[in-house]
Amino acid sequence: MMRMQPSVGALTGLEAALAALLDGVEPVAPTLLPLDQTLGKIGAAMPPLAHALPIHDTAKTDGWACRALDLAGASAYSPLPLMAIPVWIEAGGAMPEGCDCVLDADLIDCSPMPQALEEAAPGQGVRRAGEDMEAGRPLIIAGDRLSAADLLTVRSAGIGEIAVRAPQVRLIDVAAPTSDTFTGHLIADLARASGATVLDIETVSRDAKSVAQAIGNAAGDLIILIGGTGAGRADATADALAARRALIAHNVALLPGRTAAIGRLGAVPIIALPGAPDQAFGAFLALVQPAIDHLSGRSARRQTVLALERKISSTVGLAEIVLLKQEQDRWRPLAIGDFSLEAIRLADAWLAIPGGSEGWAAGTPVGAFVFDDPR
Repeated sequence: MMRMQPSVGALTGLEAALAALLDGVEPVAPTLLPLDQTLGKIGAAMPPLAHALPIHDTAKTDGWACRALDLAGASAYSPLPLMAIPVWIEAGGAMPEGCDCVLDADLIDCSPMPQALEEAAPGQGVRRAGEDMEAGRPLIIAGDRLSAADLLTVRSAGIGEIAVRAPQVRLIDVAAPTSDTFTGHLIADLARASGATVLDIETVSRDAKSVAQAIGNAAGDLIILIGGTGAGRADATADALAARRALIAHNVALLPGRTAAIGRLGAVPIIALPGAPDQAFGAFLALVQPAIDHLSGRSARRQTVLALERKISSTVGLAEIVLLKQEQDRWRPLAIGDFSLEAIRLADAWLAIPGGSEGWAAGTPVGAFVFDDPR
């Protein structure tokens, strides 16, 4: 594991912090979960589809299963008598042998004798065997976030479980005497949306001994502490990490989220976030989300590239998080390095300006991560 020498007042570059945090950390082992627990999780490799879908020709709609050849010449003006009443079939039902089309309910007149009121082409109203998916195709794409469409495919194949990589996250809220736990709930919600399983939110007193004890008792694939990372007299989170010999770096060259700290307890990464919601939000995007993606084996997140509506300026030496809103074919910056709750609520996407950049001019195409990207 890469170790960095903590120093008071020094800032650790964001890239260096992430590299040290995840050095030697492997994705968690796959787990089989029931389908109703997998939406939004990151899929792991599964055997390919054993047989084509659907297995048989099936009806697309409710109606009469017929043979197209038997309906040739039928029309409302010249009903065609049939030898027998056709078989009624419900949507999704397997087509009877010898039938290759489905007529709507009102196109067969059964009294006093069966007559067809319209002809049909072979395949009309029918989903052919193998039309949905060929045998040998992957049921899910390993590394992708599971969507409702993925679960539909798996259910159609008659499979009740999916292999996923869902890192277990332990949250420790280092509460100030007058604080609420809404930042903790924010981080829990964000972690779940990233595909992690949040075990619980433990609240501990803001002193080094209590925090160090909570860290030592925590079990999971990732430990997130919230609060107590600043320079206040009661801020003892970094000291607690140091006492556990787990501290890698404190104070990251990141806005918002400068007072964040990173550490490792054995093989388990630890990220300490500031307690203010905007600071915690920025540090989550820059540090926690990449850690969860790494642990879950997620494929690289897609970026949406649009031109900037206006110039973005940044301080060299600091990575700054920018919140963006899409306005037609452009990104409109909402906030840079300092977030209001309104900006967080309205943002469609975000990006990080690298520490070595002074920003970008208006009209520059930039890639941003969309918050509600389903993949």
